[in-house]
Amino acid sequence: MRLLPLSQIPLFTGRPACEAAFQLPFVCGRTSFQRDAVSATNALQQWYNQSTGLWQTTGWWNSANCITTLAELTSYDRKVERITSHIWPNTFEKAQNYNLRQTKSPQSCPTTVCTRRRRIRRDVKRIGNFYEETNTNPAGFLNGFYDDEGWWGLAWIKVYDLTKQPQYLQAATDIFEDMVRTGANATCGGIWWDKKKQHNVAISNELFLHLAASLANRKPNGDYYLAWAQRQWDWFGQSGLINSENLINDGINITTCKNNGQEVWSYNQGVILGALVELHTAAPDARLLTRARQIATAAMRKLSDRNGILHDPREPNLGGDGYQFKGVFMRNLLALQRATGDEAIKTYLERNAQSVWDNARNGSLLGPVWSGPFYPANAATQSSALDALVGAAGVQ
Repeated sequence: MRLLPLSQIPLFTGRPACEAAFQLPFVCGRTSFQRDAVSATNALQQWYNQSTGLWQTTGWWNSANCITTLAELTSYDRKVERITSHIWPNTFEKAQNYNLRQTKSPQSCPTTVCTRRRRIRRDVKRIGNFYEETNTNPAGFLNGFYDDEGWWGLAWIKVYDLTKQPQYLQAATDIFEDMVRTGANATCGGIWWDKKKQHNVAISNELFLHLAASLANRKPNGDYYLAWAQRQWDWFGQSGLINSENLINDGINITTCKNNGQEVWSYNQGVILGALVELHTAAPDARLLTRARQIATAAMRKLSDRNGILHDPREPNLGGDGYQFKGVFMRNLLALQRATGDEAIKTYLERNAQSVWDNARNGSLLGPVWSGPFYPANAATQSSALDALVGAAGVQ
């Protein structure tokens, strides 16, 4: 798909009138994207399960992303704390005690590698047309998969930034130490995707880098985490995961130690941006932001339609995992925009948020195809699109 020059893209200027019936209060006259994000947050909460601390209709790692985007919104709209201040401690307690279950269709995993891997990741019992999957005896936020652990680590970093409560930073620290202790010895370098040491993929390595750099900026012994972050980036940048188009493929072939050439998903282009911003904060180096902008620019061009709206391959058939991907990209794109002041990124964030609200919405429910039409929403599509709204609100 080809991204048109900004001058050729018509901008929507009409906005709905300031509404008065939200569950959360807001101030008329504040940015409309922030108002839309509050409305979408209220809708997201219909899926929140107080007993488990997770969001129904989506999975374990997706719930960590719900936490992350809600924390981002709360950071600049403190009225949202009327909801989120109850979520943080409830999820922190209940999710750890929950014997992880997910219900997904057999087609829920969108990538070739993912299809091969994720169906074996938990014990599976078929129930009608769906599978109930259980992860036996999860220890806190640890399980057998380093990407899952990384998502929860970053979620609790965000909550720590808001609350300064030490238990959240400690949870992120414990997750990182598990990744180092059991995962940082992968064939071809980096860390494994799984504790069975069967796969080496981009996302787990990006999350490890992001978490290491984040801890370097927050822990008193930051040099320890910085050393891991720099070591990880040195490897990642030379691993071949970033292809000749400045895009990141799904993983590494552990037989050849080369890029496996599989799909370019938006979330792989996203996490690395946030990771490089954190690493630049810990150890300023302009080359890190330059590289991040190269990846971001390539992704915005390659993964956008002619109107500049973000897509992943095979929409709307993205499955339980793929529904989350685009929001991850937008969230980390926001971090890069804040670090660089890039006007093209700001416009991109606003354009996509506008399209979500105008074309992918039914009431306050947000579907998976941001250019429209509306397809059925769930907690993953809702929180992913919420990331787009929060990203646009964040640059206002």
